[in-house]
Amino acid sequence: MRSQRFQNRVTAGRFTLPAAILISVACWILSAILLPDLEIRKGNYPLWDIFYSSCIPTWGTRLFSFILYSVIGYFLIGLNNAFAIIRMRASVQTAIYFLLISVCPTMHILYAGDLVAVTFLIALYFLFKSYQQSKSASYLFHAFVFIGMGSLLFPQLIFFVPVFWIGAYSFQSLHPKSFFASLIGWSVPYWFLLGYAYLSGHMDLFYQPFLELVNFRSILFGFRPWELATIGYILLLYMVSSSHCLIAGYEDKIRTRSYLHFLIFLNFCIFVYIGLQPALYPHLFSLLLIGTSILIGHLFVLTNSRSSNLFFIIMLVGLFTLFGFNLWTLL
Repeated sequence: MRSQRFQNRVTAGRFTLPAAILISVACWILSAILLPDLEIRKGNYPLWDIFYSSCIPTWGTRLFSFILYSVIGYFLIGLNNAFAIIRMRASVQTAIYFLLISVCPTMHILYAGDLVAVTFLIALYFLFKSYQQSKSASYLFHAFVFIGMGSLLFPQLIFFVPVFWIGAYSFQSLHPKSFFASLIGWSVPYWFLLGYAYLSGHMDLFYQPFLELVNFRSILFGFRPWELATIGYILLLYMVSSSHCLIAGYEDKIRTRSYLHFLIFLNFCIFVYIGLQPALYPHLFSLLLIGTSILIGHLFVLTNSRSSNLFFIIMLVGLFTLFGFNLWTLL
């Protein structure tokens, strides 16, 4: 271990994930003390409002958000172990996820996108399972069931349905049968919603997700300073890690390259959507960090050079600097 660089000692260390969790808890507590009355961006999502008001007490919004992020972090480990994206049983992608989410105090409050991120990650799992499957209809059906479930709380998730179709096509699993299976899977949650809305006499619950899709807000550069700094930091990491995946992709298996290329494309679409609709930043940020954490973990685990070690140290310093800047800006 002494002969290894600092980057490799951290990424391969058994205490990296526990340390990241402790740092995350400390950031959560500090933001709760310094920013007890954070402004929550309201959305026109009636199903989410019903769930939030009936199931989440006011004092528990930070606790429930941390629990959801912990669930996502656990699923990230399972996703890597199932598909060997980083070529080893690594948990560094979860550690990176915790650190990235911790430096954004406004994300410590529960948003619809946090719960949707769980369904989004499960949908990714089934999409990856469909890779070159001759009978892929069941996998795409389940993937799009979870996309449909997430879109009930965050309707704009429907815009990513074509992205998942492109991914299925690149995985050679999109056939006429699986295509119609995906449509049926996406519609299943809406059939349940239609039944509930009809029996309860509140048909507006069924119409509202579709009305929200056409409610495209004005394309304005409406980022606040801390949002701009955070997006810029993550965009830099995304560009560097994506470039590494594309340049050094020959070291991975063909299957792994397909997964990584899809994550690069998916995150690119999320970045574009955030740029077009800054008002949806809190909901899309949780989705963005899923793929970004995997790409960054792939970069730091599988590189061992002086330049990568220096970049790793700069990234850590920048991470804590970003947290301080965000706190100072929001005070």
